Amino acid sequence: MNVYRLFMCVFFAAATAGGREALGRLPQPGRAIPEVTQQSFGRTPEGREVTLYELTNANGLRAKVIDYGAILVSLETPDRNGKPADVVLGFDDLDSYINRNPLFGATVGRYANRIAGAKFELDGKEYPLTANAGKNHIHGGGKRRFDRVVWSSRPFRNDQGTGVAFAYLSKDGDEGFPGNLNCSVTYTLTNNNELKITYQATTDKPTIVNLTNHSYFNLAGAGSGDILNHETMINANLYTPADAALIPTGEIHSVKAGPLDFTQPRKIGSRISELSATRGYDHNYVLNGSPGSLALAARVYEPQSGRVMEAYTTEPGMQFYTANGMRQIKGKAGKIYGRHHGFCLETQHFPDSPNKPHFPSTVLRPGETYNTTTVFTFSTRRR
Repeated sequence: MNVYRLFMCVFFAAATAGGREALGRLPQPGRAIPEVTQQSFGRTPEGREVTLYELTNANGLRAKVIDYGAILVSLETPDRNGKPADVVLGFDDLDSYINRNPLFGATVGRYANRIAGAKFELDGKEYPLTANAGKNHIHGGGKRRFDRVVWSSRPFRNDQGTGVAFAYLSKDGDEGFPGNLNCSVTYTLTNNNELKITYQATTDKPTIVNLTNHSYFNLAGAGSGDILNHETMINANLYTPADAALIPTGEIHSVKAGPLDFTQPRKIGSRISELSATRGYDHNYVLNGSPGSLALAARVYEPQSGRVMEAYTTEPGMQFYTANGMRQIKGKAGKIYGRHHGFCLETQHFPDSPNKPHFPSTVLRPGETYNTTTVFTFSTRRR
């Protein structure tokens, strides 16, 4: 525990570095004052208080995050006429995030996406994991997966903008994973209209790790209907085919000439009916960027509002998911979310990488640091 406390002190000191100098600076004339406020968001069944943090940048963008699950609760960004709207699906209350949440806004771990047979082998030893998708493992397992625990948290302001740094110790054996994993997830709402998410982790035993954010976006506004009219470009020429359980076969195929081809912008709904097996998009794309370097993964444009969102990442892959199984979920402000009412851009390593040696490795060893970044940028376009 002393080692964890030392990690927390060092982590939070680094996350908040530069904050004092930034506090005294005024925004440009006509701009908002970047700030972080906080309030109670309720208590867990175990009695732990959950805090909601509201981040505001110099342009008036607002993001809300909670320390339960390090979840992104809302993100308000203006349309082409300057009218703001919340563009992520979610709930107004903690109870819904605990009991009814299809991973809205969640930090996913220890391993995002699927692992075949709920097991993997590392250094000659087999590790059985929680099987929570039939015989397979998905999104970190059960009670101790990352979106179901309360993280330590600290708000900050620095030269980039405002943010919250979250930290969590996932203990050796949680959901079957080896090693005490010290994790941090930092949200920064920058004054360049970016939501930057940085992930870091260290371990005391060889393990695997693959973290992502599972926000469902609707650039017309959460609860405004489906996302089939959103024009989308995905910077990927290849994808990983999967079987009926969405476990990759190990092959890597071209997206060209098929319904998965978003190398040129087109509407999400233009060919979605061809994907009868999955009832929509639920596919891992092999991104064109160089893993480890921040590169464009996707660009999405919503014609009615004029909102544009770009995703940049250091990760090699991205799961594009269109809420294919969502049915009549009552969300924020009583709005109903249905099938295809949101899309996810889950930047990640490939599904089942621990069992596919030719896929980019997700192994983390003592002395190494897992370090990835994903940035969502927001702008508008005229008609």
